[in-house]
Amino acid sequence: MEAWEPAYLETHRRGLLQAKIDAAYEILSQCNLCPRTCLVDRHHGELGLCRTGDKPVVSSYGPHFGEEDPLVGSQGSGTIFLTHCNLYCLFCQNYEISHGGEGEEISVEALAAIMLALQKRGCHNINFVTPSHQVYQILAALPAAIAGGLKTPLVYNTGGYDALETLRLLDGVVDIYMPDFKFWDPQVAGDFCSAEDYPEIARQGVREMHRQVGDLAVDDNGVARRGLLVRHLVLPDGLAGTRAVMEFLAREVSPRTYVNVMGQYRPCGRAGEHPSLRKFLTALEHEQAQQTAREAGLTRLDRREKLFRGL
Repeated sequence: MEAWEPAYLETHRRGLLQAKIDAAYEILSQCNLCPRTCLVDRHHGELGLCRTGDKPVVSSYGPHFGEEDPLVGSQGSGTIFLTHCNLYCLFCQNYEISHGGEGEEISVEALAAIMLALQKRGCHNINFVTPSHQVYQILAALPAAIAGGLKTPLVYNTGGYDALETLRLLDGVVDIYMPDFKFWDPQVAGDFCSAEDYPEIARQGVREMHRQVGDLAVDDNGVARRGLLVRHLVLPDGLAGTRAVMEFLAREVSPRTYVNVMGQYRPCGRAGEHPSLRKFLTALEHEQAQQTAREAGLTRLDRREKLFRGL
């Protein structure tokens, strides 16, 4: 098998990682790390919409077996749930973490130690959940993790509301981008997360992510090494704009885009505030969404089957 290593090791060897850390540090001084552009000084106690300073805030971590097949493999995805969010969807299924702030502030050295602990447990990747507002913290933790022997792919598991400048800082660092593409209609995005610009931001972000890492590539065991994996949560009454999202991915990104058309919507958080969100998604709605993806020309849909059933 051809030798493989994560992108960040070469970036570190070339002396480019520190420049990325320094640039991210400066952004936090007048924060426009994400499209919210709060312009607060996160180094000196000012908090923007994400309510996060310049230290990592982590809710939990461990091997996760509920992620997409190429991430889970036999040993699980090494998931780190980062506290808070820059999007705050009404129906968030991690509401206690994103809205409620469940978690603990730690040092970047402790974050590095978590990465190494997950690698030691055999996890196939380090999966940062909701990382958009903690990009500096992730970058700052990498040198210590690399010194400790980190050599596992990094997954950027984002809600899809990321600034292009920030994504470009991650070029040569992130191996696997896993963005949500939540909404196609600006009005829906405004109603559900006060971000009318979400659809355009998501389109720009997915294009940039694909430019950096290409289509999802897997090893001989079907475990992801590098590339783009897009999630789309199907909402009741067609509110997510599934057809338009699938056509965009197939025509403007790649028909080989690996997509998880997710059918697990359930009312969470403040979903009761909207009539359609009070309902569970039906099996028919999910099947129709999957058919829509196939009709758009997408050929790699997540099967929701574990790769290693016998293990």
